[in-house]
Order: sequence, then structure tokens, then C-alpha cells
Amino acid sequence: MESGPPGIGAANHGGEWPISTVETRINEKIRVPRVRLIGVDGAQLGIFVTSDAQKIADDLNLDLVEVAPNSDPPVCRVMDYGKYKYEQDIKAKMARKHQTKVEIKEIKFRPKIDKHDYETKKKHVVRFLDAGAKVKVTIMFRGREMVHAERGLAILDRLAGELGETAIVESAPKLEGRNMFMLMAPTKKELPKKSADDEVEAPQVEPVEAAEQE
Repeated sequence: MESGPPGIGAANHGGEWPISTVETRINEKIRVPRVRLIGVDGAQLGIFVTSDAQKIADDLNLDLVEVAPNSDPPVCRVMDYGKYKYEQDIKAKMARKHQTKVEIKEIKFRPKIDKHDYETKKKHVVRFLDAGAKVKVTIMFRGREMVHAERGLAILDRLAGELGETAIVESAPKLEGRNMFMLMAPTKKELPKKSADDEVEAPQVEPVEAAEQE
């Protein structure tokens, strides 16, 4: 065994060696002549002939896993590779489970919409925003209505102004073909701080119904 400089590489990862993102070589697939060996407890053991490092892993009924193939010499660690892969799969599943999925709803307006329909559709927008969804507000133009595209812009500007405390405009009004759209997102609300004597019940969110389509 040859001694090597202590603490290389692992210090940058909280004392742990990350597994390479390329296909990992383990045991007999490691064909370099020498490796820098990390023990099962994370201790650096020095530089070994690969066959000797493999014997150490075999004696412990564990695997020799190449964790840093581009180092000189490559770094290997003694570990239970099957257990490691299982734990990593569980962590990945948990991470995906806790990812916040933002739903995007769409509400369509006409440039000649009357007051009643406008208020009804605005309520839909507010309801979606309150439920945590983003809302794509679309103005649909037909025929010669395109000549007066400013009417659609006025509706979007009016809606953004009236919902200023409820939403932010994430994507400004934009004209594409015969449609003009704007993307709105709910504003982040600060939760009230709990006092020792107060109990705050979690709000009940009603299921979101489908938007009115024209």
C-alpha cells in the first residue's frame, strides 16, 4: 500500500464521496492497476493495487465501487452497492413526490364581452389563483375584430389591475395569431405567525372545477 494525501475530494462533499454520474464500475469491472481506497466508514486508506483493494471488499462481503474515475489514480470505496442504489432510488422517489406541481388553467374572453360575462370569468380566474394555479387569460379574436386588438389589451389590463392584490402578471399580454394571452400567477401570501395559545386550522380547498370554454 502507498500512502496518499489526506482529505482530497471528499471534503467538498461533506466528507462523502458521490457516485460518478457515468456508468459505475464495480468489483471486477474496475481494471485500472491502482486505486485510492476509501473505507466503508469513509476513512481514506491510501493507494492500493486494485486486486488488494478488491480483497479488502471481498473479506467484508461488500463491493469495491469506483466513485471518482477521473482521479489519478481513480478513487474507489468499499460499500454495499445494492443497498446504496436502493437508498438513492428511495430518495429520488421522495424528492419527486414532494415537488410542487403548478397547474395552469385557461380562461377565454371575447373582446366584446359584456359586463356579466366578464365578472363571471373573473371569478373563475380568482378561484383558480386562490387554489394555487396559474391562469392563462386568452382573448379570442374573430374576423375583423383583429382590427381592434387594443380592445383585448384593455380587457387584460383591466383584469390585471383589478386582481393586483391577488395575482402578478408573469407573462405580459402577447398577440399570437388571432389570440392574445397573458399569464397570471398567484401572489405569495405570508402565513400568520402562530402564538403559543392560538391554534390555526388548515384551510380547506374545494376541488377546482373546469373553466368555462367558449
